[in-house]
Amino acid sequence: MAHIQGYTVLTVPGLGNSGPTHWQSLWEKQREDTVRADLGMWDAPHRNVWVTKLDQAIRAARAPVVLVAHSLGCVAVAWWAALSPQPYGWPVAGALLVAPADVNRQDGPPELAGFAPAPATLLPFPSIVVASRDDPWIRFERAQGLAGQWGSHLVDAGSAGHINAASGIGDWAEGQALLGELIDGAGIAHTPTEGRAWLARRLAIEARTGA
Repeated sequence: MAHIQGYTVLTVPGLGNSGPTHWQSLWEKQREDTVRADLGMWDAPHRNVWVTKLDQAIRAARAPVVLVAHSLGCVAVAWWAALSPQPYGWPVAGALLVAPADVNRQDGPPELAGFAPAPATLLPFPSIVVASRDDPWIRFERAQGLAGQWGSHLVDAGSAGHINAASGIGDWAEGQALLGELIDGAGIAHTPTEGRAWLARRLAIEARTGA
């Protein structure tokens, strides 16, 4: 795939940050275009602080920006989008949202409570939600619902746990392929409807051809 030049991939970890064997950390080591958004307060996150830090990281990065979030980081991205006045697709051109945490659960970790309720508004950029069938942090049906509310294309990862280092996926080649589609599509879609349709077509082609 011929990726566009002059973009930035920002990883957005979840609660506790992503350790050295997490696929986000491995991508940062392997890819020159990829850096971490340092949100701080990793073990005691505060929604407003995280959203502010994420906004600063986006503004400081070379646009267009593609966000790659995991777990609670996905909800932070959704909150940033809900509070941001950005037009569709700029400066954030897309987001890969992996294993979003369910902050609405009554029995969830108390560290997530400050992020509830999860925003239920369309994201102002094309996005992919990747969900696992046996994720302990969120039921698949709930992840499916979030994807619908956010206007995201849903990818079923099968039984992959929380899609993290414990899942044994290494640098997660499948995720990098999804990221490549978002990068290749930067700037193509100008409305949420166009974004969903473009991703659906591209990922259907990829599934058929293995491209």
